Amino acid sequence: MITKAKSSFARTKTRTAVARAKPQPGVCRIAAIQMASGPSVAANLSEAERLIGMAAAQGAKLVVLPEFFAIMGKKESDKVAVREAEGKGPMQKFLSAMARKHKIWIIGGSVPLEASVPTKVRNSCLVYDDKGKLVARYDKIHLFGLDLGNEKYREEKTIEPGDQVVVVETPFGRIGLSVCYDLRFPELYRAMGEVDIIVVPAAFTETTGKAHWETLVRARAIENLAYVVASAQGGYHLSGRETHGNSMIVDPWGVILDRLPRGSGVVIANVNPAYQASLRKSLPALTHRTLKTC
Repeated sequence: MITKAKSSFARTKTRTAVARAKPQPGVCRIAAIQMASGPSVAANLSEAERLIGMAAAQGAKLVVLPEFFAIMGKKESDKVAVREAEGKGPMQKFLSAMARKHKIWIIGGSVPLEASVPTKVRNSCLVYDDKGKLVARYDKIHLFGLDLGNEKYREEKTIEPGDQVVVVETPFGRIGLSVCYDLRFPELYRAMGEVDIIVVPAAFTETTGKAHWETLVRARAIENLAYVVASAQGGYHLSGRETHGNSMIVDPWGVILDRLPRGSGVVIANVNPAYQASLRKSLPALTHRTLKTC
């Protein structure tokens, strides 16, 4: 069920494996994939397939890919050239096939889908269930803009914003969807209502990422008493852009359960609904809200 309301590959890093905890009722494993995608859709899909396989082999039942995992072009208009209609095209077929193959839920970071004008895309976060069916779509609402003189970004030139807040019911709980720059706008997450997991596929720049990424990710977890799965682009891209990486999974208390600073790889952790419920009972901040403007 979907709830809506207005409103450069890098070599995989060698990492210490996450210890497998003794299985507990209701506990599931989730994964965030980090990439340093390039301009070739085929090459990016091949790398994503490898990483999804790694996550599934480690027991992940929900896998989240980064923003524009299939295309980080040499210029911003490259993503417009490969945009797809909803339900058609190699990027969406790939996500559906991977979900069916591994019998997992996949959140396809974001995919460039058709906009109302031919010169732009919708930056769309797509959710597929374990049968490969598309069950939710969220179009990024907040468009990134930055002007530091020698570093400039204007997403509105090639991206058409969405206007729908999207929450999807899953076997893992209620998941709120967001993309990258959305992370800076806490009112979006309040508008979602009470969610169990928040996903933030991203391609944060190194400049803004090193300053704010971890603080913002942990803040969204703490203030919503929710797990946050932040899957990022991390490395150097052929366009000359450098993305921050530092993909992480954060628990509802703000504790980082696993993270990957740079390069391609998998971040994995357990989601424990009983632990989350105990925190919300001990600190019922969500019921203490008085200024409900959303």
